[in-house]
Amino acid sequence: MSEETRTMQTADTAPTRAPEDAPALVKKIGKTTYTVRVHFSQTSTETMSDKIKRMLKNEIQQM
Repeated sequence: MSEETRTMQTADTAPTRAPEDAPALVKKIGKTTYTVRVHFSQTSTETMSDKIKRMLKNEIQQM
């Protein structure tokens, strides 16, 4: 069985790969192993806390 690396691509940006030493969450479901790596923008002006609050607020507004 071969292992394939996939990247998520947005409409206006090229796919990027996280460095191999980036933090990762690995979860095996059945015969499939999922590896999720996290990266953050160096130019971001919003903190992670602010982002989570904004996402929760938007989620509540959609209800």
